[in-house]
Amino acid sequence: MLVRVCLLNQRKEQKMNMLIIYDSTFGNTAQLARAMADRLGEHGTVRIALADEASLSEMKEIDLLIVGGPTQRHGLSPAMRDLLERLPRRTLRGAGAAAFDTRYHMAAWKSGSAAHRIASRLKRIGASRLVEPESFFVVEREGPLEEGELERAARWAEEVFVKFEASRSVQQDKAEVR
Repeated sequence: MLVRVCLLNQRKEQKMNMLIIYDSTFGNTAQLARAMADRLGEHGTVRIALADEASLSEMKEIDLLIVGGPTQRHGLSPAMRDLLERLPRRTLRGAGAAAFDTRYHMAAWKSGSAAHRIASRLKRIGASRLVEPESFFVVEREGPLEEGELERAARWAEEVFVKFEASRSVQQDKAEVR
C-alpha cells in the first residue's frame, strides 16, 4: 500500500512532455492548437510545431502528441501528409496520441476528415489512440471558426489529457503487479 501511495505521488510530481503539431492554411487550426496548448500547459510542458517544421528529434521523449490540420480535398494537407509519411514505424511507440482537423460543418462523408487519416497514420507509427478523432468547424473556407470552437478545443484537449493519465495509470498498475 505504501509503495502504491509513493508511486501515485511521484506520478503527480512528474511533468509531462506534450507536443502539438499542426498545419494551418488560414490560421484557424493554429488558433485551435494554441487554445489546446494553453489548457495543457496546466499539466506540463507543451511545445507547438508547424507540420513542415516538425522534426523526428522533437518527437523523442514525448508523452502525449496531438496532431491536427485542415481537411483539404477530403484528406490531409500536403505538409501534414509529408510529415506523417516521413516518420518511421515505431517512432511514437509508447506515446499517447490524438488527432483533430478543421472542416466545414457537414457530414464527414461529404467533406472528408483529415483527423481520421491522421489518426490512422499515427497508429501505424506506434502511437496509442486516446480518443476518437475530432473535427472543429469553420464558417467558410478561410474561416473564421464557428462560435465556441476555441473553448471546445480546450475542453477536448483536457479530455485527451484525462484519457492519457488514465491509460498511464493502468500501465503503471500492470507494471506493479509484475
